Amino acid sequence: MTATSGEALRALHRGPDPFVLPNAWDVASALALVRAGFAAVGTTSLGLAAGAGVLDGSRAVRRLTADLVGRLAQLPVPVTADVEDGFDDDPRTVASFVASLPVAGVNLEDSTGGRLVDPERHADKIAAVRERCPLLVVNARVDTFWLGESATLEATTRRAQRYVRAGADCVFVPGALDAAQIRHLVGAVGAPLNVLATPVHPLSRLAALGVRRVSTGSLLYRAALDAAVDVARRVRDDGLPPEVTAYGEIQARTECMAAPGQPAEVRPGRGSGAGPWSSTRRSW
Repeated sequence: MTATSGEALRALHRGPDPFVLPNAWDVASALALVRAGFAAVGTTSLGLAAGAGVLDGSRAVRRLTADLVGRLAQLPVPVTADVEDGFDDDPRTVASFVASLPVAGVNLEDSTGGRLVDPERHADKIAAVRERCPLLVVNARVDTFWLGESATLEATTRRAQRYVRAGADCVFVPGALDAAQIRHLVGAVGAPLNVLATPVHPLSRLAALGVRRVSTGSLLYRAALDAAVDVARRVRDDGLPPEVTAYGEIQARTECMAAPGQPAEVRPGRGSGAGPWSSTRRSW
């Protein structure tokens, strides 16, 4: 991770509007998101875990996470990694793992195996990562509302404030939050607030409430599964498949990834001409 990539990700939290962080589960999905013009890309631990046939939150995707972000380091946008709870209980081990990742940021959650951990233990992890990786953007995830455990504003705020004191740059509170809860957290946590994209709040409302970052989490992966099944059903039921990104375009995007150690020559944004980033769409 370079100072430039870390600062570029940090600066996105200071823009006039909340920035949307889409979460990829492999190289192809990350390339597609860069092609669509997103300013940064995250990873989703559920997407990696489900793809490998293991449970999310079980610390089973440590190696898969490292392998994926190693490939994504070639992208022309900042990459932030979902590292679950750091895949270990020991703060120094977590910090060493995070330091090995070529990323601009990490998302570090305060639950293990589906249960909240002692906030002091989690704060120790954040402090260790901050000391070892001073340029990294640390997003501290508070899982109170997500797990329905200690799911009060008071408990959530205390945890969030503790993590900010430990060195977190921003705080992520996933869950079905209402407008009043979001407004309270924006004013109380002392750092930019990150929430999940949900069917309840459009981006404009989240902006009005003061949210600075909106993550898709595993939404894109789950939507992709639904879309794939829908296409298969169409074909089975004597329908026609939809127009989709051309086979050759996927090949070209993949080819544009440079050799290891070399930056990829990519052009994020909506293209209209031929080449790896063109918007040509056909079934095959």
